[in-house]
Order: sequence, then structure tokens, then C-alpha cells
Amino acid sequence: MVLKRAGFFIYYWRMTDEVRKRIKLVRETLNISQRDFAKRVYISQTLLGDIELGNRAVNDRTVQLISSEFNVNKNWLLTGKGKMFAAPPPDLQLENLIEIFQQMDTSLRDYLLDLSKGLLKIQKEKAGKPKSVNKMEEQK
Repeated sequence: MVLKRAGFFIYYWRMTDEVRKRIKLVRETLNISQRDFAKRVYISQTLLGDIELGNRAVNDRTVQLISSEFNVNKNWLLTGKGKMFAAPPPDLQLENLIEIFQQMDTSLRDYLLDLSKGLLKIQKEKAGKPKSVNKMEEQK
């Protein structure tokens, strides 16, 4: 009986060790801080850090929240089989920009749109020029 329990705990530890590594990989792939990741799945940053370090086990609720919040394939998260994301990963920068934009008044929104269009035009112009020309402009 003791050997069966020991085998189960070794299996469980290996499984949770792999899950914690995949949780950290998801966070790093999304390029999101521990603080922001933890906030979005309703856990503390300390708990997330402990999970990533292997000091705390991850529970089913946290796995489900990570899966639904970040479109992570739950099967991949638990077993490593399949693709990391069930759907394309969320564009967190775009979500953040939209959130900020929605809080602005109309005049600031118009200004930001005009500024963005100007930056896009500059980017397109630079992309069309040979690299040597771009380097010369940077030196000016």
C-alpha cells in the first residue's frame, strides 16, 4: 500500500511539475507579467509565483480559468498533447489599447487616430526604402 501511494505521489508531482512549466510557458508566450496574468485568473501574484516555482500545486479552478481567459487548450495544459492555444492567443496589447481608448474623450480619440495614421505612414515609407537610406536618416 505504501509503495502504491509513493508511486501515485511521484506521478502526481511529475504531472503538476509539467503543468506548472506549461503555465509559465503560456505566460511567457503571451509576454505578460506575473502580476497581470494572476489578476486575469483571479489569483495572487504570490500564488502564481509559487506555482511557477513548484512550491504550490495548481488546482482545477486555476487550470480552467487559464484555459478560458487565454484560450489555452486545457488538454495541452494538463498533458502537453495538442496545440498550446485552442484559438489564436489574445492580443493583449490590442486589448489594453482598446481599454485605454474607450476611456478617452472624443477629441483625444481623434488625436490618437491621426497620430496613429501618421506613424503608420512613416512605417510604410521606411519599409519601402533601401536599408542604407534608412540608416542615413537615423544618423541625422
